[in-house]
Amino acid sequence: MKSSNHRGEILNGNKPQRALLGATLAAAITLVGGHLQAQDAAKPEAKAEKGPPLPLHQIEGNGGIFSTLSAYLVNPPRNNEPIGRPSVGFAHVQIGHGTALEAFTLTESPHERVELGFGYDYLGLGDLPQAVQNATGLSIDKSVSLYNANARFQLLKENDFDTKWLPAVTFGAHYKNNQGINTINNQLLGTLKGLGIRGNDGVDFTLYASKLITALPRPVLLNVGGRATEGAHLGLLGFTSGYNFVAEGSVVVFITDSLALAAEYKQKPNAYKSLSPLIGKESDWITLDVAYVVNKHFTIAAGYGRFGDVLNHQANGVWGITTKFEF
Repeated sequence: MKSSNHRGEILNGNKPQRALLGATLAAAITLVGGHLQAQDAAKPEAKAEKGPPLPLHQIEGNGGIFSTLSAYLVNPPRNNEPIGRPSVGFAHVQIGHGTALEAFTLTESPHERVELGFGYDYLGLGDLPQAVQNATGLSIDKSVSLYNANARFQLLKENDFDTKWLPAVTFGAHYKNNQGINTINNQLLGTLKGLGIRGNDGVDFTLYASKLITALPRPVLLNVGGRATEGAHLGLLGFTSGYNFVAEGSVVVFITDSLALAAEYKQKPNAYKSLSPLIGKESDWITLDVAYVVNKHFTIAAGYGRFGDVLNHQANGVWGITTKFEF
C-alpha cells in the first residue's frame, strides 16, 4: 500500500514536485531552443547569385547600351561586399573612309548607388588629313584622343518605396578632355575656333530614368535621358562655348534570357559652324544593336548605325562591336 501510494504521488504529483518538474522541463526547452537559435545564427546567409552582366559598357565608360546610357549601374556590390567589382570593356566602331573609333572602358561601383567610370576613346581621322592638305596645303595630325571621367549617382532605385511603377533614376557628371584638338586647331591656323570650337575640355551632365516592363510577352527595358553638353561629336571635335540640352534613350527587348535587341536614339547639339566639304554639320545618331550574354561575366554586342555627317563624309553605314567583362 505504501508503495502504491508512493507511485500515485509521483504520477499525480504534489505541488512542490509539479513545480520542480515544470521548472525542469521549461529549463530544458529553453536550453534546447537557445541551442537551435544559436545554430541558425551560425549558419551563413544564402549568397545572392550574380545577375547577368547588364547593362553593357557605353563607349564613354558608363553603364548603357552603345552610345546612350542606362539608369542601372554596372556590377554594384552584392552579398554585403564593401565595394563592387570592376568591369572592363573594349569597343571598335568602323565609321567609314578609314575613320574608326576605338574605346577602352572601365567601371567600378564602390557603393550600391554609385558608379565611377573611365573611358579612353581614340578616333582615327581617316582621309580627312589628306583632304585638308589637298584643299589648303596644311598638314594636320591623323588622330585625336578623348579621356572621359564619369561619376553617376542613383537617386532612385527601381520600385523604391514598395511601388511597382517607379523607375530607376540616375544623375551623372562627366569630365571630358580632348588630347589633340588644340594642336589641330593650331595647324589649321585657328580655323576650328572660328567655327565655334573654343577648347579641349568640358563637363557633361546627364539625368536618366530606366524601367523594366514585365507585363509583355517578353521583358522590355526603357531608358530615357537628357544631357547638358558642350561637346561636339561627344567632344571628339572639341567643345563649344555654351551648353546645349539634348535628349537620348533606348528600347531593349529581351528575346531570350541571353539575347537582347536594342534601338538607340542620340540627339546631337550641332552647335558649331560647318566648313563644307571638310567639316560637316553634326547629325543625330540612330543605332540598332544586338547583345548576347555569354555567361554571368561576359557580354558581346554588335551594332549598326546611321550617324549622318561625320567630319568630311556621310556615315550612314556605321558598324561596331563591343565587349564587357565583369569580375
